[in-house]
Amino acid sequence: MVSMVSGFFAVFAELLLPGLAVLCRDWPVLQAVATLPLLLLLSYWCCASVFPESPRWLIATSQISQAKKCLQSFSARNGMCVSDELYPAETLLSEIDEVFPEDIQPEYHHVVELRHTRVIWKNCLILGFTLFIGTGIQYCFTRNLHIYSPHFYFSYFLRVLTGALACVFLCVSVDRFGRRGMLLLAAIVTGLSSLLLLALTQYLHGGLVLVLSVVGLLSSQALAMLSVFFGSEVMPTVVRGGTLGLIMAAGCVGMAASSLMELQNNGGYFLHHVIFASFAVLSVLCIMLLPETKHKPLPDSLKDGERQRRPPLFLSHISQDNPPLLRMQPQSSEYNRDSYSRLVTATKKMLTKDALPYKISISPQAPLLSSNGTVPDANEDSS
Repeated sequence: MVSMVSGFFAVFAELLLPGLAVLCRDWPVLQAVATLPLLLLLSYWCCASVFPESPRWLIATSQISQAKKCLQSFSARNGMCVSDELYPAETLLSEIDEVFPEDIQPEYHHVVELRHTRVIWKNCLILGFTLFIGTGIQYCFTRNLHIYSPHFYFSYFLRVLTGALACVFLCVSVDRFGRRGMLLLAAIVTGLSSLLLLALTQYLHGGLVLVLSVVGLLSSQALAMLSVFFGSEVMPTVVRGGTLGLIMAAGCVGMAASSLMELQNNGGYFLHHVIFASFAVLSVLCIMLLPETKHKPLPDSLKDGERQRRPPLFLSHISQDNPPLLRMQPQSSEYNRDSYSRLVTATKKMLTKDALPYKISISPQAPLLSSNGTVPDANEDSS
């Protein structure tokens, strides 16, 4: 949901850009107006309270003391008392103390370590390839829109509106049909639209060309957005920032290819269209190698990222003619991790206290044998 909200902010910024261009009326002024607000990002680096570090990344890299401080600051800002065992913050801190030793050293990872992996670099390469196609092939669709209106604003606003529709479409469909399935669908629609426009543009009606261009533009933007979103889930926490940077750099190369075509006055447009249409078809085969991340925990370490495997192409169902001899039904476990952790935390606090809040009183009882070894009388026992 956060990724989709950021996509809406990007669409809103593109809608405001023509208005800023009208107000500025000069290219250097517009560039200054668009660049100066980026200086506010320096406050994120200077003030840690404005934009704190990710506790998940701190724990994944074994920076336990910083992770505890970050979690305690979150709890304090949210108004939760971490000193009470009834709150989950104290449970989380106690679990961190039990899992990690006190003298553990931080472990930092770099993008260069991807050369020693087999699955992570493959996923990064495929998602960078799909983002490169999604951003570079958009020029093949927007060029057909200039036939219906020579003005720049028609193609620009139509591209922005299709981006907003693609964002809404992903919000509705990704959680239901999965990331891998929707990415595959977007790649198929993009490739088919591009191939039909490449081969049949001169034979198709003008309205059908417009429809294919809009559909291709919609699917290509969905392909680009979902590639970034998919990369943020499939990449491990320890190298997520670096791998996302590589994926988005591939997208910037695709946008640069479209800009070069406009600077050359559509010189080499046919070759550009053929290359990206072929890449779109090739990406369909590559996406099948990606794992599915729907309803799965995020990978933290490189080992977790290497354990991710693609789902089978064909689900195997048990035949009714040959049922298994023994059908094992998993028994539901009554173990509750939160309740057990709270019990452990409360017990530790009771044992470490100097004075108990209550005293256990033991009623005096007469011994079974007296000091001389004789059994006391019944009257004395009753008294």
